[in-house]
Amino acid sequence: MPSRVAQWGNDLYTGKRSYDIVGRRMRWLAIGGAVILASIALLLVRGINPSIEFSGGAEFTVTGAATTEQQPALDVVAEVAPEEVPRVSGLGDSSVRVQTGELEQDVADEIASGLAEAYDVPLGDVSTSLVGPSWGADVTAKAVQGLVIFLLLVAVVMTLYFRAWRMAAAALFALAHDLIITVGVYAGIGWEVSPATVIGFLTILGYSLYDTVVVFDKVRENTEKVLEQRRYTYAELANLAVNQTLVRSINTSVVALLPVSAILFIGAFLLGAGTLRDIALALFIGMSVGTLSSVFIATPFEVFLREREPAIREHTARVLEARKATAPADADPAEAVKVHVGAPVPGGHLGNSAQPRRRKPNRPAGRKP
Repeated sequence: MPSRVAQWGNDLYTGKRSYDIVGRRMRWLAIGGAVILASIALLLVRGINPSIEFSGGAEFTVTGAATTEQQPALDVVAEVAPEEVPRVSGLGDSSVRVQTGELEQDVADEIASGLAEAYDVPLGDVSTSLVGPSWGADVTAKAVQGLVIFLLLVAVVMTLYFRAWRMAAAALFALAHDLIITVGVYAGIGWEVSPATVIGFLTILGYSLYDTVVVFDKVRENTEKVLEQRRYTYAELANLAVNQTLVRSINTSVVALLPVSAILFIGAFLLGAGTLRDIALALFIGMSVGTLSSVFIATPFEVFLREREPAIREHTARVLEARKATAPADADPAEAVKVHVGAPVPGGHLGNSAQPRRRKPNRPAGRKP
């Protein structure tokens, strides 16, 4: 007997059970737009916290320290460079990271010596990195350049693959939705945006695009001959595609988020601030939002665009008029247009019934099993 989850997936695929996601598209698009505006407001009010790779400055890392208290580092910087406001954070149980603005080499050497003395470690255990503003500006320019090239390639490939610019526009809208919300969360919690974070941003864009392409593939399959039939509207067939891929989207996101959650926990709570934490948070937020956007934003927005086409609009009107004409006279007008939308291609999950049966072993005659 198939499990409840398998039966649920089978019902969604065949149309026996359906969630009206596309039918409530304006609600989801309004929610997505509100979250985007909130994220933009956070960016404008709080701004992002760039690491020294983007802003330039000096970074000191003390390893092998007996304590990770911040006060010794604050006292050293206040004594050597009182105009600086350092950012001190612990890295695991025995390392401390100190970041300041731009410093001269002799001042940096003096701070490194002071940190070694304050934390009672050899001077060789204090590493110093000086990053100039030109290097940070170059990294920022390369990051923006990579993002622009990625979006241009996505637009071209999506348009050629689906042969429909509206699907490419909807996919880019979903990507922008994911990226803005992820950056907005970073602005809200104040974590640093480092080169590792940018790598995480680009990775989640690829994940979100992959999830959206899978859903759009099903939408294209269901709506390929939409104008040649009079039973279902374009929005209903697109909604069927979303329901048919819903289980796959949930399974993929759960499998992807489990290891990312483990990396985020290790990076944030066990090792402290670092590359693992930067990239894991971006991946966790982006994958979560990307899964939601492929279901609640991408397809509803694509249907919103397609229904602006005269052919689709006229076809929808004819289907709804035909339903009203065949509906019983005493039927509720609001219920008369609701129909069971089945899978256009017969088939479904067979579950355990598709597995080969185990043969009973041959036993000698007269011998009890």
